[in-house]
Amino acid sequence: MQSFKISKLQVTNFRNLQPDIINFNSGINCILGENGNGKTNILEAIHVISLRKSFRKNASFPQYLGIDCEQPEIIFSSVFLDNDNHKLSVSGKMNNDSSSWFVDGQPMKRKLDLKTVFINPFDSYAFHNTSSFRRQWMDQHISQLNPVYKKTLSRYTSSLRFRNSLLSKKPPHFRNQINAIDIELAKSSFALTNFRIQFLKEMEGFCTNTFKEIFSEEHTLKVTLDTRVMGMSEEDIFNMLQSRIQKDEIVGHTTYGVHKDDYVLLFDGLNSFEYCSLGQQKMSYLSLLFAYVELFWYKFTSFPMVLIDDVSGELDRHRWQRLIDYLEKSSFQVLITTANEKFKEELERIEGANKIYVQSGSITNLN
Repeated sequence: MQSFKISKLQVTNFRNLQPDIINFNSGINCILGENGNGKTNILEAIHVISLRKSFRKNASFPQYLGIDCEQPEIIFSSVFLDNDNHKLSVSGKMNNDSSSWFVDGQPMKRKLDLKTVFINPFDSYAFHNTSSFRRQWMDQHISQLNPVYKKTLSRYTSSLRFRNSLLSKKPPHFRNQINAIDIELAKSSFALTNFRIQFLKEMEGFCTNTFKEIFSEEHTLKVTLDTRVMGMSEEDIFNMLQSRIQKDEIVGHTTYGVHKDDYVLLFDGLNSFEYCSLGQQKMSYLSLLFAYVELFWYKFTSFPMVLIDDVSGELDRHRWQRLIDYLEKSSFQVLITTANEKFKEELERIEGANKIYVQSGSITNLN
């Protein structure tokens, strides 16, 4: 799989960012400045270029648009480097009604596969406290590794949506339609469950080692899948869906499917949500993410871009110093922000790091 690293970025009318050219290196890029000056907006702009969506919930053009712009249009200009350091120009225009994207000046026929991993300061809390966040996290990260999983998940979601519509509206002969849908749901459920189990097995080989490498502590880290269909065949899953139809009709939606399965992060064999301090939860979550980055390399001999938005909270100085040491030794491109003065001082000491200072949306590059 081809991987890309961002080399240059310029955005016009995107939030508070000025149309300054921002230069990045292929290693560590430290984005520094006080809160509210636009550090996170740089990461968001790269995320939008890469994935056509923000990491912020429900963000879209009206939220992206800068308040002082003269024309309601956002312009993105960027340069990426591939594995062989060949340049790739990616640009785009966005307004309230549409967006258009270009590669090397030519209209983009399909979305580029620009792989990214984003880490924000609140995700550890959400991962440990919210099952829907865990499901979304897993679906997103497995999909980046496995396009077949992504297509299967899309088919499952479409079938589930149609099934719920039938259960809600109850048109004539809807039972026959549900029977046909359940065949597809059972097939997709079986495939998704196997993909998920395989992913967690692959991750298991990296999680504990990554935790030790980053934080220099001996703990076992593992994620398990909590599902009712473990060990079931497609026929078994179909029969289970059929057995619940009467209850589903009463409530007007599908009461169980693999879209409601959950994940448990185990710390030394115990549920990290119940057992760990906030600091240990943060360490476990970061280790999980960097284990994913290492798995990505193992499978494709390439890395995603890693975007890190101020993760120093809940970590004492010793632990975030260990994190900085880990990033300094890593081979992937990192863009990391912070407003923590002590954390900033440590980042500024990294030899060869690219330092990007942000003040009121204006950018100063210091290599």
